Amino acid sequence: MASFSKMITRTDTEKRLSVPIKFLESLPPFHGGNAVDFQAKDENAEVWTFQCSTRKKGRYKKPVLSKGWLAFASRKKLKVGDRIVFYEARNQTTDESPPCYGVRVEREIKLLGCRIGYAPLLSEIKPF
Repeated sequence: MASFSKMITRTDTEKRLSVPIKFLESLPPFHGGNAVDFQAKDENAEVWTFQCSTRKKGRYKKPVLSKGWLAFASRKKLKVGDRIVFYEARNQTTDESPPCYGVRVEREIKLLGCRIGYAPLLSEIKPF
């Protein structure tokens, strides 16, 4: 999978996440359509279902994550300046298994108003 990271913008928190076109190569086949669903596990092993869609017409496909994205962004309390990382996770079963993806949120760290790096977002662990 072509993993990617992206700094979160206002549009990403309010509407959809635009993703690099290279990301399409690693997703399940679109089978002639303009959208495909895939799942990714977060740092708490929670599985999220996202839909990646592209424009139906035009020269540029402009892929975006729509379905499932806003719920994820809301639950993770994403803010402008955070970073999202999608990556290929190792699938422990067989070669015939569907691709396995991971997703991680990193929170911007600032010191005296300057960004000095990112740290993994530690989500609340749900009680049993």
